[in-house]
Amino acid sequence: MGRAYEYRKARKMKRWGNMARVFTKLGKEIEIAVKSGGPDPGSNTRLRVLIQNSKAENMPKDNVDRAIKRAISKDTTAYKEMIYEGYGPFGIAVLVETATDNTTRTVANVRCAFNKLGGSLGTSGCLGFIFDHKCVFKIAMTEGVDIEELELELIDLGVDELFEFEGQIHIYGTFESYGAVQKYFEDQGVEIISGEFVRIPTETKDVTPEHRVAIEKLIDKLEDDDDVVNVFTNMKEEEDEE
Repeated sequence: MGRAYEYRKARKMKRWGNMARVFTKLGKEIEIAVKSGGPDPGSNTRLRVLIQNSKAENMPKDNVDRAIKRAISKDTTAYKEMIYEGYGPFGIAVLVETATDNTTRTVANVRCAFNKLGGSLGTSGCLGFIFDHKCVFKIAMTEGVDIEELELELIDLGVDELFEFEGQIHIYGTFESYGAVQKYFEDQGVEIISGEFVRIPTETKDVTPEHRVAIEKLIDKLEDDDDVVNVFTNMKEEEDEE
């Protein structure tokens, strides 16, 4: 499942093109992390990894510093993390993660996208059984690293998938294992390229090329919204199809 997610994410980042959109979304995540855990990366594990993520995306340090300052400013409205769930065209499950300072605006925009593009917004929790909440870490693939041996060491921490992808080692684990896996690599002196949370479908649905076009239009519309951080579906990715 992890490989399919990585292919989709790579295509999304290429399609976005404009790095300003990536920076905006990273900035919101940094603000949320600071609001919840403080501005010191030394004691805020989530912030520490987000700063590393920003480096991986070539986000200027000034942008990171501004996001942290905004978060500790009393005049700044705090972002809320909201999840919206529904079904897109042809019964494809769609889960939308957002970070917003105006939930009324965000839910209206999300509902409008579903309605206009052949889907319907559902109730909170309606897709809980379809997606597994996972954490993902990426580290550099270096000479001498034995992936099978590393996987055996990480199993007890909650890691259930590990593979090489485009010169990096991708580690997938349970949502709850995030802190333990992060601590393991930091204790080993291994630089974490990025760390994030994702939703992996427990089962995927085959679609025709024509259906895929319609579903991708909904995904694109949702991802165009500045309040939307991630969009996950249970549509089978092209590289997995027979």
